[in-house]
Amino acid sequence: MTSPQHLVSSVLTIAEMEARKLRHDSTELWMRAVQPALWLLIFGEVFNGIRGLAPGGFSYIQFIAPGVLAQSVLFVSIFYGITIVWERDVGLLTKLLSTPSPRIAVVVGKALAAGVRGVFQGVMIFALALIIGVNLRFDPFDVAGVFIVVVLFAMCFASLSMTLASFLKTRDRMMGIGQAITIPLFFGSNAIYPVSLMPAWLQVISAYNPLSYVVDAMRAMLLTGDYSSLPLDIFALVLSTAIFIGAASMVLKRLIE
Repeated sequence: MTSPQHLVSSVLTIAEMEARKLRHDSTELWMRAVQPALWLLIFGEVFNGIRGLAPGGFSYIQFIAPGVLAQSVLFVSIFYGITIVWERDVGLLTKLLSTPSPRIAVVVGKALAAGVRGVFQGVMIFALALIIGVNLRFDPFDVAGVFIVVVLFAMCFASLSMTLASFLKTRDRMMGIGQAITIPLFFGSNAIYPVSLMPAWLQVISAYNPLSYVVDAMRAMLLTGDYSSLPLDIFALVLSTAIFIGAASMVLKRLIE
């Protein structure tokens, strides 16, 4: 039976190993930051003049800033399975799974590294929001809470991506399923328009969409200051993360079989 100390040590070792890869080559992170910048600078600015599109008297660019952050983290994490497939192809994953580290430590360590990537996206979007004058709540505790949500969210969908990679097993299939998942999740959430504007059937989908809870939590901390729904948002996120980490831990070995 694995001791808690060994489990934590294994998780941190794997996460540190993944972080070293980013330090040596951060090109992907900078490229991933382009898309959310375009959403804020073009989409946000174009629709910013439409009154009533954002509830609560906020401007539209204020309203979508948390949604754009959530979207960028989603795109970073959902394609993490492509990296796992590449590691399988070059033999790194086989060596990693043959070590004494339990599989759940491998999954959590790699998912935690995806969380680091998500934090980088958050820093980029916060910096851009300050530059273009988006009026958000930059209270230190709220910002720290947003980063915690970002890490959990990235871990959640990186674990889902690893689960899918264990069945799909090729980078081409992972690219296709990643696109098939992210677009419906994004447009079926409250990221770029209020739930009240959605047709009834889409409101039902939004209620079961984990991205909606992430965006709702971020808006509470960065925009409205209303924390009444925050416990439910965090619970839904933690539950989804735990489920996907457990699923990835059970099926990851299929990838090398």
